[in-house]
Amino acid sequence: MPEQTPPVTYADAGVDLDAADRSVELLSDVVRRASRPEVLGGIGGFGGLFALDVARYRQPVLVSGTDGVGTKVDLARRMGKLDTVGIDLVAMVVDDLVVPGAEPLFFNDYVSVGRLDPERVADLVRGIADGCATAGCALVGGETAEHPGLLGPDEFDLAGFGVGVVERDAILGPQRVEPGDAVIAMASSGVHSNGYSLVRRIVGDRDLTASHGLDRALGDVLLTPTRIYALDVLALIADVEVHALCHVTGGGLPGNLPRVLPEGLGVTVDTSTWSWPAVFTWLAEHGPVAEDEMWRTFNCGVGMTAIVPADRAVDAVDHLVARGVDAWVAGAVTTSPGVELIGR
Repeated sequence: MPEQTPPVTYADAGVDLDAADRSVELLSDVVRRASRPEVLGGIGGFGGLFALDVARYRQPVLVSGTDGVGTKVDLARRMGKLDTVGIDLVAMVVDDLVVPGAEPLFFNDYVSVGRLDPERVADLVRGIADGCATAGCALVGGETAEHPGLLGPDEFDLAGFGVGVVERDAILGPQRVEPGDAVIAMASSGVHSNGYSLVRRIVGDRDLTASHGLDRALGDVLLTPTRIYALDVLALIADVEVHALCHVTGGGLPGNLPRVLPEGLGVTVDTSTWSWPAVFTWLAEHGPVAEDEMWRTFNCGVGMTAIVPADRAVDAVDHLVARGVDAWVAGAVTTSPGVELIGR
């Protein structure tokens, strides 16, 4: 009789179901820290339940968004530091949600790994939970997928999806912006989560644990989590008239500000009102990267802007500074389309 082939298992294919169960156990405590009263049940179900209190709203409009961390995860992998890129993931989503004035309500994550190490996954999700707590939204669920053969054993990727709510008559955006409005800049925490393909090209095989002239190890500087502005901006909206917000992501100020302006209007930004954080100067010098390319790739020190009536600009800055957000008047809305960077 021909020799019988032994049966194969999912583990033989590289997927460890026991590790998946252990991962869920570790995540239970992590997720509990990022919740809201509207959340029904815990993790482990097929869907996250969120009981929206519609009595709080007159005409609620739901706002959704999705994003990832991008190639910043490769630097996290190289540094063996996995507990902060989850914050980046949440920031990229919730700070898009808040642009029309929406309060972030809940968040779902997707974590794909080459090999499921429960402790490493717990570190990743711990960062996501921390980000949700900072943004005031609930982490209602997610998915962890093991992809042997497609990802290396220590490789991973992150994606996320969030939902917020805003009153229909309170939606911010181009329809509210007027000539003469002031542009309020809010400082970034660093490179945030955009432009990392260029960052990695510049960094190359440099030792990430050395400072290379910066005040900390290069890897630590580049892994500084993206600032989450959501609650600070919502508090600003409640206190000061705000016409529009702009989350400064890929494309920098020149690429993002036009997205919140009506047709026919533009902005002048006085770049002499702030200095680039050291990491941007380092990237420009070690690329080298031309100044125009820096502006159109990175946030260059400004992670969020608010457009407010000129007579409320000082109030807006004072409000943000009182909440610990470094903010200043950086420009104004004009009748000349486009973004003009002056003061360079």
